[in-house]
Amino acid sequence: MINKQLISPESIVVVGGSNDINKPGGKILKNILDGDFQGQVYVTNLKEDYVQGIKSYKSPEELPDVDLAVIAIAAKFIPDTIEILTQQKKTRAFIILSAGFSEESHEGALLENAIVEKINKVNGSLIGPNCVGILTPYHHSIFTYPIPKLDPKGCDFISGSGATACFIMEAGIPKGLTFANVFSVGNSAQMGVEEVLKHLDETFDTNTSSQVKLLYIENIDKPDMLLKHASSLIRKGCRIAAIKAGSSDAGSRAASSHTGALASSDVAVDALFRKAGIVRCHGREELISVASVFMHKELQGKNIAIITHAGGPAVMLTDSLSNGGLEVPHINSPAAKELLTQLFPGSSVNNPIDFLATGTAEQLGIIIDYVDEKFDNIDAMVVIFGTPGLFPVFDVYDVLDKKMRQCRKPIFPVLPSILTAKEEVEAFISKGRINFPDEVVLGRALSKAYFTQAPYSTKKSEIGIDKARIRRIIEENANGYVSPDALQGLLDAAGIPRAGEAVVSSREEAVKAAKELGFPVVMKVVGPVHKSDVGGVVLNVKNEETVAFEFDRMIRIKDTTAVLLQPMLSGTELFAGANFEKKFGHLIMCGMGGIFIEVLKDVSAGLVPVSSEEAHNMIKSLKSYKIIQGVRGQKGINEDIFAEIIVRLSALLEAAPEIIELDLNPLLGKEDKVVAVDSRIKIEKLNN
Repeated sequence: MINKQLISPESIVVVGGSNDINKPGGKILKNILDGDFQGQVYVTNLKEDYVQGIKSYKSPEELPDVDLAVIAIAAKFIPDTIEILTQQKKTRAFIILSAGFSEESHEGALLENAIVEKINKVNGSLIGPNCVGILTPYHHSIFTYPIPKLDPKGCDFISGSGATACFIMEAGIPKGLTFANVFSVGNSAQMGVEEVLKHLDETFDTNTSSQVKLLYIENIDKPDMLLKHASSLIRKGCRIAAIKAGSSDAGSRAASSHTGALASSDVAVDALFRKAGIVRCHGREELISVASVFMHKELQGKNIAIITHAGGPAVMLTDSLSNGGLEVPHINSPAAKELLTQLFPGSSVNNPIDFLATGTAEQLGIIIDYVDEKFDNIDAMVVIFGTPGLFPVFDVYDVLDKKMRQCRKPIFPVLPSILTAKEEVEAFISKGRINFPDEVVLGRALSKAYFTQAPYSTKKSEIGIDKARIRRIIEENANGYVSPDALQGLLDAAGIPRAGEAVVSSREEAVKAAKELGFPVVMKVVGPVHKSDVGGVVLNVKNEETVAFEFDRMIRIKDTTAVLLQPMLSGTELFAGANFEKKFGHLIMCGMGGIFIEVLKDVSAGLVPVSSEEAHNMIKSLKSYKIIQGVRGQKGINEDIFAEIIVRLSALLEAAPEIIELDLNPLLGKEDKVVAVDSRIKIEKLNN
C-alpha cells in the first residue's frame, strides 16, 4: 500500500548519500535539496562527516526517527538496514534505488523477498528496488533527469522502467506536456503499476487530482486490479493511455483449436485495455501525443476542420485523420462564402481551409471564430502554422492561444517550425500550451483517443442458463475434450443454438440417424483434432448407400472413435471460441469463419464477463463487419443472435471455469438464425 510517509514525508534519509553527484546517492540527495523539500533531510555515509553540507551519520542506528528512507547502497547490506529502520526508527516508507535483486539472480530474488517481508511486517510502503525513484509535489526523490516543474493539472505517470520514464519525459516536456506525479516502480517487489494506480483511484479528488494517467507496463501481474481501478478512474472523468511492452509472444502458438492458436497474452492485454477504456499505445511518441490530446478539450464528434497556410501538411493530416476513421467534411455554406471574402485572393475554405503562406494573425482569428460559431458541422479544428523564417510569428501564436481559451470547440495546434520559429514556439508553450510538431502523429492520436470506448461492465452475466446442469456435466467428465453427449449438453444448458446431430458407432446406426435427421447430411469423424486434414468430413450426403459407404471408410481413419451426423445446413461461416489465459482469465474471441480466421486472422477478443454491449462492439470491430451487415445484394447475418451467443459463452465460462478451450467453428449465420455446426470443449480440473 502507498502511505503518507511515501507521498508527503516529514523527514527523509538518503542511505548511502554521497558528495559525488555523478552517483545515484549523490544525485538523488541533490535533487531532494534542489526540489525545496520542506521537511528534515538526513544522510548516512560511512566515510563522510558531511555530505552536501548535511551532517552524515555513520550508520542507521545513529539516526533519529525518519519517515522515508531512500536507499543507494549495495544490495547485500539492505536487509539489515531495513531491519534497523523499521524496528528502531519508525520508518514506514522506502525507495530502493539499488540493483542486484530479482532482475539479476536467484540469490537477489531471495534478498528482495526478505526486504519485502520486513517492510510488510510494519505495513510499510516500498518502491523498487532497481528504480530511479519518484516525483511528487512534496519531494523529488529521483536520481535522474529531467525533473519537470510539477503541475497539478499535468499527467500522473507510472512506469515499470526508470530509463523509459526519463525518455518519455525528455520527449514530452519540450512539446509542453506537463506532469503532476511520477512513479518509477522498478522490480515492483511490493508495489507495481497496478498498486500505484489503485492509490490514485482511491485518493482521487475531482477538484485537485490529475485527470490524465500515463502508464508504461512491462508485466501485468494483477490484471483484475488494473481493470478495476483504471475503469473506476475513467468513470470519474480521467483519461488513461498506456504502453504495454513485450508483445513478442503475440504470434500463433501450437494448439488444438483456432482459439488456442490465435489467443495470447498480448491479445488478452488488448482486450483488457478495451474493457477498461485505456488507450493502448505502442511507442513513446504515440503515448506523448495521446496524452497531449487528453490535455485539450475532449473531442465530441468526428468532423475536423483543418486550418492551414501550408498545403502539404494539410493533405497528410487529412489522410491521417481519414485513415483513423475521423472526417474532414466539405464546407459549403453561406457562412463559408462570407468567410472567403475576408481572406486573400486564392484562399480556400472548402476544408482544409487554406489561407495561404501570406495569411495573417488577424485572418487566423477570423477563421477560428467562423469555425467555432458558424460551422455547425465541425466538431474541432487543427491549426497548422509554421514559418519560412521571413518574419516573427509571435502575433499568430498569441492569437492561437487566445482563441484556444475562448472557443467552445477544441483546437489542436500543429507548429512544425520548431527550429526556425524556436522562440515563438517556446513562448507559446510557456503559456501552458502543448505543441504537436507532426500532423500525422496528431491525426493518429486523435483517432485513437476518440474511438476508445468507455469502460465496459464487469458485472457477472445475468442471462438465463442452466447452471446446475452445467456443473453436473463438468463434474461427470474427466480432464480433456468432453464427449459429444456432454458437449451437446453444455451447449443446450447455456442456450447456444446448435444443429441437430447424432453420434453413431455402426453402419446401421448411421443409416438410421441420417433418415431421422433428413437428407442431405454432413458426416464427421469423432476423435481426430483436424478432421478435414484426414478426410474426416463429408458434405452433402444424399442417400443411404453413401452414408453406409462413408461410415465404413471414416471409422477406419486413425484415432476415430465414432462418426457424427448433422443435417446439411447453409449460411455464412462464423467463429466463436474461448481460451483460458493465465492471470487474465477467459478470453472470448469471435470473427468470420473460413479464410477470415485461417489466413487473415480477422478476430476480435473480449475478457469474461462479456456484456451485450461489448459483444456487439466486438462484432462491429471486425474488418469483415460489412459482410455481417450484408453486401452486394447478399443478406446479412443476424448480429443480435451472434452477440447473444457470445454473451451465453461468457455465462457458460463463468459457470464452468474449468473450461480452458472452447471452439464453435463453424457457426452458420443467416438473417434469422445463427447455429453452431461444429464444436469442441476442453476442460481441466485442478484436483485431477
